[in-house]
Amino acid sequence: MSKLERMIAELCPDGIEYRRIRDVCVNADNISWVHEKNTSYRYIDLTSVDRQTQKIEETIIINSENAPSRAQKIIKANDIIFGTTRPMLKRYCFIPGEYDGQVCSTGYCVLRANKDAVLPRFIFHLISTTAFYSYIEVNQRGSTYPAINDGDVKNFIVPLPPLSIQHEIVRILDNFTELTAELKKELSAELKARKKQYEYYRNVLLSFGDDIKRVRLNEVGVMIRGTYITKKQTSPGNVPVILGGQEPAYYCDTSNHDGEAIVMSRSGAYAGFVSFWNQPIFVTDGFIIKTKDGLKIKYLYYYLKNMQEYLHQMKRGGGVPHVRGNEIMDLIIPIPTFEEQERIVAILDRFDALTSDIASGLPAEIAARQKQYEYYRDKLLTFEVKAGENHVL
Repeated sequence: MSKLERMIAELCPDGIEYRRIRDVCVNADNISWVHEKNTSYRYIDLTSVDRQTQKIEETIIINSENAPSRAQKIIKANDIIFGTTRPMLKRYCFIPGEYDGQVCSTGYCVLRANKDAVLPRFIFHLISTTAFYSYIEVNQRGSTYPAINDGDVKNFIVPLPPLSIQHEIVRILDNFTELTAELKKELSAELKARKKQYEYYRNVLLSFGDDIKRVRLNEVGVMIRGTYITKKQTSPGNVPVILGGQEPAYYCDTSNHDGEAIVMSRSGAYAGFVSFWNQPIFVTDGFIIKTKDGLKIKYLYYYLKNMQEYLHQMKRGGGVPHVRGNEIMDLIIPIPTFEEQERIVAILDRFDALTSDIASGLPAEIAARQKQYEYYRDKLLTFEVKAGENHVL
């Protein structure tokens, strides 16, 4: 019998009490910008929290003059914030001391533990569990842009063992996550080195002398402008919708392309971002690029990807910057023989698999450790309900 099992048997022989999160948390305050004329704050918006590390990566400095309308919630050290907009993205984090007294978006639910009843880190681990996200999935509202309100988040029912048991569980899970984080750091460094190596060889393979034919992209390719979705999506489908960012935003049931294609984001922060697709897609705010005979589409993708920074610099306009389709199609593209294009693609495909495919190489080890943590976390945070207590409350 483990130390934790002995503690539970001794302190909770009849089972564990369950309570709603709201019953073991205290309310957070909103900021009054009218009274904050001369103070600046670090602002945590929905993109500030990294979904993989559950840490705050980037913030901006705001004051009463430039604060976004959603910059309303004052956070304190040891708070937990949970993203309620598209909540199944699992954007949550534990607030470290350096962010004490700063401001976060109303897109977060702030969970501030009543420390007489529950440990903040205990709540942090609870809201990462499979049970919590099963509850969120059932209670979120909206299909294309789902969300859940703070009240529903705080209605989630959690186990409430004695503080000494919470301490032991937190110690175990924190140690596990620290070891996993160290492994991720080491593997990420190795993965970063592999990516640099890949980018170096890609640049070498795609650098040509004066003997290679060069033409404008509009001579060997065709650009199709994406169209906006006008029908409201009522249920998920199986076709990725490219809205302009680096990842598909949601899914619909129809597509305007099937087969290999290059997609380039047209506007916003990711304007000029290039991706390759070999499945049905629906492009809204972007361009689809296809190739004519003599130009292998995967070769063109790698060539454009190699000039990704330059494409980003082609953005124009104030407010929401964008790239112009005609300028993209005026790019000069080197055209080696079709056999040489195939050779280049074969080499770069192998490099790409080593660095990007979750099923091979280093990312698989990170994923395996994460699954191991999730298994033990769910096991440690599942208890027998105290005799005579209504679990549903």
